[in-house]
Amino acid sequence: MSQETSNSSAVIRAQVYSQFLVENLPEIMLPEGFARDVSDFGDGTTLNIPTVGTVTLQDGSEGVPPTFNPIDSGTVTLAITDFPMDAWSVTDELREDGYLVDRLMQERAMESSRAMAELFETDFLSTCNSVQTTADGNSVNGVVHRLIAGAGGSGNRKMELEDFAFMKYAFDKAKVPQMGRIAIVDPSVEYTLNQSYNASWTVNNPKFEGIVTTGFEQTHKFITNIFGFDIWTSNLLPTVGVEALTDRDAVADSSVAGDVANIFMCVASDQTKPIMKAWRRQPNVKGWRDEEEGKDKFKASARYGLGAQRVDTLGIIISAV
Repeated sequence: MSQETSNSSAVIRAQVYSQFLVENLPEIMLPEGFARDVSDFGDGTTLNIPTVGTVTLQDGSEGVPPTFNPIDSGTVTLAITDFPMDAWSVTDELREDGYLVDRLMQERAMESSRAMAELFETDFLSTCNSVQTTADGNSVNGVVHRLIAGAGGSGNRKMELEDFAFMKYAFDKAKVPQMGRIAIVDPSVEYTLNQSYNASWTVNNPKFEGIVTTGFEQTHKFITNIFGFDIWTSNLLPTVGVEALTDRDAVADSSVAGDVANIFMCVASDQTKPIMKAWRRQPNVKGWRDEEEGKDKFKASARYGLGAQRVDTLGIIISAV
């Protein structure tokens, strides 16, 4: 009688585990440099930064002494407020009986680092939204910097090319430099623009070759900019609640809970960046041996703060997802 699977079950392993570990797909992070780094203050929890106001000129007359006006000044503050932490351990018994344990611990540390990076970026984008006043146009030089996507009170809240043109106008009126203008938008905005592509776009954007075949996004970045804004996509943008605002036509409209806040800003220099950041402790992982419990323990932690440096170089367009 031949040896077959039906009579050789004792020598067949019921379950086999692969040497390959399936990893979580990481979020693709935005580039560094979108916030001003003020990590150089070495102690204390709050940094005070002086600000300079504007000068008002006066008409002069012969023989009449001028009025001596002081220049306005003030401060903006940044506090170390965030202290994320993660911890894990592995027992001696698992190291003795398990396999791929060292690989698992390596992947665990990498996942912790990724989570820290995602949290920091989420907090950065959330800060961009929270430093503006909700349910308010946040006008600068008479032009709103917070509005609902779309026009004419349509209520569809879908981003259109004209919304980018309006934010360019708002930034121009606010005297924002032309260089370094960026927009961080939800992938749904890219999807909407890809759908509404038409030949007229090439008039204003002659470098938009390959849109139909490749789409706008390429390694998390649009192929070119729109009306002077370099467009980036992110899945980590903050969502908003119901908020009464206007659209670009100054017609009353409102957001719906769950709509996304698309962020426009200027990062040309440290003077123009709207958000400051400070690391008191860069993300790091420490490990130690606990002989009493028979475990190797690990802890990841970081400390940082985020805050507004200025709001005139910041814009928000709220759109439906």
